[in-house]
Amino acid sequence: MISKADMMTIAFDARDGLVPAIVQDADGGGVLMLGYMNPASLSATLERGRAVFYSRSRKRLWEKGETSGHTLDVVDIAVDCDHDTLLVIARPRGPVCHRGCRTCFGDVARTGAEPLAFLAALEQLIGRRWIERPPDSYTTRLFAEGPLRIAQKVGEEGVEVALAGTAESVEKLTSEAADLLYHLLVLLRSRGVSLEKVIEELAARHSDQ
Repeated sequence: MISKADMMTIAFDARDGLVPAIVQDADGGGVLMLGYMNPASLSATLERGRAVFYSRSRKRLWEKGETSGHTLDVVDIAVDCDHDTLLVIARPRGPVCHRGCRTCFGDVARTGAEPLAFLAALEQLIGRRWIERPPDSYTTRLFAEGPLRIAQKVGEEGVEVALAGTAESVEKLTSEAADLLYHLLVLLRSRGVSLEKVIEELAARHSDQ
């Protein structure tokens, strides 16, 4: 997290007391929005643990989600090399854009700008299913059946992927691979293992090669 010493070096005076603050998804890595901060909003962000910006139109501080409830829980803040831009790493509680989109740049995962970020969004949705257990959800039904049944589904989907990879069309392979990834995420959640942990394991193996 940004230190008080770092705060003293930020070039607020160079831009009418404001610096741009780029907000990045802590889980998916996608860019969520761009806001502006002054010393007061940055201090409020650090105190609350939620992103607080300075509204240039309303001429006041505003906490993201103060009316919608879709706040940004701040994980970390960094200053760029020129000390005139902030990078805010955060976890959104709901859509970031007032139009209901995941980001203020639209549904970028669907347009292909950051397709892998959808895995993080799917993991978050599965996590909510684990807690909320809506009765009409297939994911809820899987959780109710337990890890053994979920593991069986992963095995079945793995076989389907292997068969599609050798004797089916590319479209069939793509569809079966999607089924496998979904069921694997459900299994991981049922055992309390995050996708981040799996990626860390892959990264560690790569560094050892």
